Amino acid sequence: MPADSPVRHSVDRIVASTRARQGGALEHARAFLERALAVEPVIHAFNGIDPARVVAQAQAIDASAVAGTESNDRTGPLSGVPVGVKDIIDAQGWTTGMGSPIHEHSMPARDARLVARLKAAGAYVFGKTVTTEFAFMHPRETRNPWNPAHTPGGSSSGSAAAVAAGCVPVALATQTNGSVIRPAAFCGVVGFKPSLGAFSAEGVLSYAPTLDQPGCLSRSVADVARVSSVLAEAGFRIPAAPAASVRPRLIAVRTPAWPLADPAMQAEFERVCARFVAAGARVESQDLPAAFGEAHEVHRLIMGFEASRYFVSVQAAHRGLLSDWLNRYLDQAAAIPGTAYREALGVRESLQHDFAGFIAGQDAVLTPPARGEAPAGIETSGDPVFCSIWTLLGTPAITVPTGLGPTGLPLGLQIVGARGDDDRVLAVAAWCERLLGFAGLIEC
Repeated sequence: MPADSPVRHSVDRIVASTRARQGGALEHARAFLERALAVEPVIHAFNGIDPARVVAQAQAIDASAVAGTESNDRTGPLSGVPVGVKDIIDAQGWTTGMGSPIHEHSMPARDARLVARLKAAGAYVFGKTVTTEFAFMHPRETRNPWNPAHTPGGSSSGSAAAVAAGCVPVALATQTNGSVIRPAAFCGVVGFKPSLGAFSAEGVLSYAPTLDQPGCLSRSVADVARVSSVLAEAGFRIPAAPAASVRPRLIAVRTPAWPLADPAMQAEFERVCARFVAAGARVESQDLPAAFGEAHEVHRLIMGFEASRYFVSVQAAHRGLLSDWLNRYLDQAAAIPGTAYREALGVRESLQHDFAGFIAGQDAVLTPPARGEAPAGIETSGDPVFCSIWTLLGTPAITVPTGLGPTGLPLGLQIVGARGDDDRVLAVAAWCERLLGFAGLIEC
């Protein structure tokens, strides 16, 4: 790709080009189409690509921009931006397949609230991105653009791969365990899971509503913030252009999962923390309170109980169309008693209170986003163990790429904040990103 290729442009630059009323949306649409059609046979990030539809949407946006005037600007804050939409999120006119043959012809009557907000801001749906089966762990065909012999992570596999390969500048994702943060880390992009409730789940598959949290992916913190500011519900502080922190106060947290991290991930985490200290940040190493030792089991109980109830009718009617893995999972989860579920909810509330006290007076927590580089093969989407606690708490979390591991695949850093402090987390992430200086657009 040439250095000046439009697929390298930021969200701000795409919008500026569209607002210039010189066919900017179409120019970018054609560039992203060319890129996607070139790499799609290798990475399989989309459930099909419709070039005519993409071009028509971009032309309509350009026509609207031309029809506007200085006193009646008909562009929006995301005008001309193509977006990949994870295939558990409804978009009118597109099937919502959910990674399952059960829904391969399911056509929603209207847009999910997230998609409606993107369209209202001038963005458009470039295509539906591949997800694992019902956004669980069972993978499909998507591959990691850095090395197609490796997983891109899941369940937002297609969204992460599409952004990393330069097929779209932005993609929607969701997380019930680690499905925004982990694929973003594996694919070397920025993944943001805001506070629980910050993004609407209306029109999104939600089988564990206590835990399900939509998010988005892009190649920079600035782009994630710009898009997230449009998607955010009222009352959540997500600025379109967060100012980078100045000498942030950070806590390095290794979590009970630390022994599971690969040596390369552990070494990278220590290197990054030392780099931040040298740059003037205050980085203190602390362990989470002892009660967090049961957080992963609490997450497992809540997710399993809620999922088994959601899928009762689906499994009864379509058991033969579900994977063996999902059937086993649901069968086991159905045995979770209601008393254990209610106790888990109580422990979750207590852990949320404990974490609020733990992070008080600090800007953010630093922690690994994954065990290490993306595992070889596409039979697994990787271990979400470094994400479970933060999903359970409903706190904002963002991962930024830090560098490459020993096999040449990306490693990352996860930044976590207090619930509702999304603006602060984005500011810390912008500071970290600037220092780390990782540029991860794949040249495949």
